[in-house]
Amino acid sequence: MLRVGFIGLGIMGKPMAKNILKGGFPLTVTSRTRSAVDELAAAGAKAAATPAEVAAASDVVITMLPNSPEVRQVVLGPGGVAEGAAPGLVLADMSSIAPLAVREIAAELAAKGVGMVDAPVSGGEPKAVEGTLAVMAGGAQADFERCLPVLQTMAATVTHVGEAGAGNVAKLANQIMVAGNIAAMSEALVLAAKAGVGPDVVHKAIRAGLAGSTAFDAKAPLVMDGKFDPGFRIRLHAKDLGNVLETSHALGVPLPLTAQLMEVMQGLMASGLGDADHGALIRHWEKLAGVEARRAKE
Repeated sequence: MLRVGFIGLGIMGKPMAKNILKGGFPLTVTSRTRSAVDELAAAGAKAAATPAEVAAASDVVITMLPNSPEVRQVVLGPGGVAEGAAPGLVLADMSSIAPLAVREIAAELAAKGVGMVDAPVSGGEPKAVEGTLAVMAGGAQADFERCLPVLQTMAATVTHVGEAGAGNVAKLANQIMVAGNIAAMSEALVLAAKAGVGPDVVHKAIRAGLAGSTAFDAKAPLVMDGKFDPGFRIRLHAKDLGNVLETSHALGVPLPLTAQLMEVMQGLMASGLGDADHGALIRHWEKLAGVEARRAKE
């Protein structure tokens, strides 16, 4: 049985770690939030003080952290994963970070005999709790196969998309499309509301056609009820779009729609909505049109 470590018990990480425990894997955890560590320990995990201590007790280490600098610090910094890892350990970073950062970290780990898989996820907190995330993974085939049984405890689908960094390229593509879906939904529902047609009726009418999507079905009911609790925070989606644009600029790929949506998110964060769910993107269009796209009250 693989010994698993987990670092980063936030909104996503904590339920993901719980699903690893439910899968029967011995688990060692650490996080900046002590209460989350205590909660996992009460559920059967072993608490560790540092990432190095987690690595020393593990065959596979999962990290779920905010962005590239945090992953680099936790993995390669003092007291980090690399310090405690034995040759043969595999790091599966499930954070959403820049593909170039993945490749740099993977190269440094490889020099120490440690493998790396980048395995970002899609699905948000609800699917993290359910254990039905979509995982897109990059890395050497052998490292991917070693991690796969652990990844499957957290996911409905796990897809190997290429070498190290490829997982995050797929995640960047995912985040472009999710932002675009929510933005298009926002424009459509605001138009309907301004025209005096109930957004809920419009949702029902078009959801089964070509305009339907998982994002539309997940976000439209919450938006129409004025529920903007995260979910997935606008500031985190903006962080992902920052990685998208950094990568696209390095590759010489113009992404004008994504750049525009990044500016919409910047405006919402400046107005205090950074910690709202990304469904709150609709507030931008509501303000422009002077109308709220809410469900008709019975």
